[in-house]
Amino acid sequence: MKKPDIPATSAIRFLRDHKIKFTPHFYTYEEHGGTRVASAALGVSERATIKTIIMETNEKKPLIVLMHGDYEVSTKNLARFIGVKSVEPCDEKKTERVTGYVFGGMSPFGTRVQLPVYAEKTIFELPVIYINAGKRGFLVEINPSDLHILKPAEVQVAIPRQ
Repeated sequence: MKKPDIPATSAIRFLRDHKIKFTPHFYTYEEHGGTRVASAALGVSERATIKTIIMETNEKKPLIVLMHGDYEVSTKNLARFIGVKSVEPCDEKKTERVTGYVFGGMSPFGTRVQLPVYAEKTIFELPVIYINAGKRGFLVEINPSDLHILKPAEVQVAIPRQ
């Protein structure tokens, strides 16, 4: 069986440029399927399937939040941590403009504009994580310590998904 070609996304170029080891994983993307579909397709824990969420402060400054697939972000706690009045999800148009990625294919690696990154602290306790590689239906398996290349602030803003 032939190995699938690895798309040359900005995220993959970033990982290769920084000599970060990764294992590519492909699955059939479903609109609004999120980490539930991805983790089920790969046969891995949704907790280890990390979401890349683009948010912005009340001052309209975008940022990246990395969160376990089975949790949501407490925007109140994140705003308090950052020291701003509020934080909310960024709209799709602005998200695509600052990252260079389409919804469902957001990666924290190789974004068009360098954004501050906030990562849920417990992500670093996992042995491996699965994170988007810049294309719908395409995740990479990496060591969570490799996220440190993004200089993330570790936060505790996870709330169970409803």
